[in-house]
Amino acid sequence: MPITVTISIDRDRCVGAGMCALTAPEVFDQDDEDGLVLLRSAEPSPDRAAAARQAAGLCPARVITVTEQRAPDSPPGPQDPGT
Repeated sequence: MPITVTISIDRDRCVGAGMCALTAPEVFDQDDEDGLVLLRSAEPSPDRAAAARQAAGLCPARVITVTEQRAPDSPPGPQDPGT
């Protein structure tokens, strides 16, 4: 089931620790002037999504938001038989 991953950042809260750029350099970078996070890819490819999720979890300031959404053309998942 294809899942689209979208990344957003809050640079105003970033402390410049750099864990994101170290963990997922294809998705994140750091500004040369202030060291704050830069988003290189708001919709990373599926093979880079896991690293982006890990970077979000490692961010000490929690400025990275990862949103996952099932692709519109995907069939719905199995339903809970209790519903």
